[in-house]
Amino acid sequence: MSNLKEGDFAPEITAATDSGEQFELSSLKGKNVVLYFYPKADTPGCTKEACEFRDTSSKFSKANTVIVGVSPDQSKAQARFKEKFNLPFTLLADDDHKAAEAYGVWKEKSMYGKKYMGIERTTFVIGTDSKIKKIFPKVKVEGHAEEVLAAIP
Repeated sequence: MSNLKEGDFAPEITAATDSGEQFELSSLKGKNVVLYFYPKADTPGCTKEACEFRDTSSKFSKANTVIVGVSPDQSKAQARFKEKFNLPFTLLADDDHKAAEAYGVWKEKSMYGKKYMGIERTTFVIGTDSKIKKIFPKVKVEGHAEEVLAAIP
């Protein structure tokens, strides 16, 4: 369980992308990164969040910022989600939830009295120096992309 704080170096992530290629977070050094963790592709809240990031993606690009979405879905599910909603950013398949664990967002959740492990919707803003600039825990989807954009250094 990770207790990352603002100012800490962002843990490395190596995972398959929506296109099945290997992704390494360290390859983005020198850019700002919005790393957002979401529970499941193509569900209502996750779709709304992804579409907000899509609709503000040009603003993020102008701010030298790359958006990367992460969920425990398989690459194929990420590819379908990306295509269905025309998402212009990389989605990572964290099916072994190593990335979620490294960032401390793989948590025990409860629904209808049943306990299970899953992603706590969280966004990390990582600066050009690979340090975490801002953490948005327990994200409320509505208006989140603009809130994140305002936190870009």
